[in-house]
Amino acid sequence: MRRIRTGIYGLDELIEGGFPQGRSVLVSGGCGSGKTTFGIQYLYMGAEAYGEPGIYVTLDERPDLIREDCLNFGWDLRKLEEQNMLQIIDGTVARLGFPTEEEFTLPSTVIDIDKLLLEILASIKRFGAKRIVIDSLPALGLSLKSEDEIRKAMLKLSYLLGKAGITAVLISETGENKRFSKYGVEEYLVDGVIVLHYLGVGSTTTRALQIVKMRGTKHSEYLHPLEITDRGIVIKKVEETEL
Repeated sequence: MRRIRTGIYGLDELIEGGFPQGRSVLVSGGCGSGKTTFGIQYLYMGAEAYGEPGIYVTLDERPDLIREDCLNFGWDLRKLEEQNMLQIIDGTVARLGFPTEEEFTLPSTVIDIDKLLLEILASIKRFGAKRIVIDSLPALGLSLKSEDEIRKAMLKLSYLLGKAGITAVLISETGENKRFSKYGVEEYLVDGVIVLHYLGVGSTTTRALQIVKMRGTKHSEYLHPLEITDRGIVIKKVEETEL
């Protein structure tokens, strides 16, 4: 099984060298746990360190703000876009009915899974993308009316991305009464599940990463300390830091 190195420092050694190629991995967590940073780091390092072009679909935050925030880590997303190593598809401003200056955008105010997939598949073909991040699934689910519709949409998304040979990170939130995802169905339709925890103990807070499942992979089952540093996310071994 070919592995895709994640670029998340300390993670690959916990999952036999990286994500299985062509599979979909759910990255879920609460507010402030580092989900978006995880997704951007996966794409940035893929392009910069491993020469693999990527696509970032943002449904929650404006691309200009994402580019600005990433400079704090030294990640120049604009440069990668100009080099055709990264494409950002904007699904935020159009959803509000406002015009956008972004080159790639979803045209409708209602997110349509089929139109989104057509745009993604066209982008994969256009510049040979190997990685994709969709941020986030709850925003995609807003246009769906039932759990059955959500399940079908997620299954279609995961299946077609896999058929295209692209390795996907799908970002979600942990629901109020759900352990691993917003709707409680996403984790069953993907090949891997990683949960990011933001824990508060007294007056201190800490972050941690948990690999819930990774098909075809012998993975760590521990809760690993996670730090967001000036170079991005760093995952530590359990013995290196006490939670």
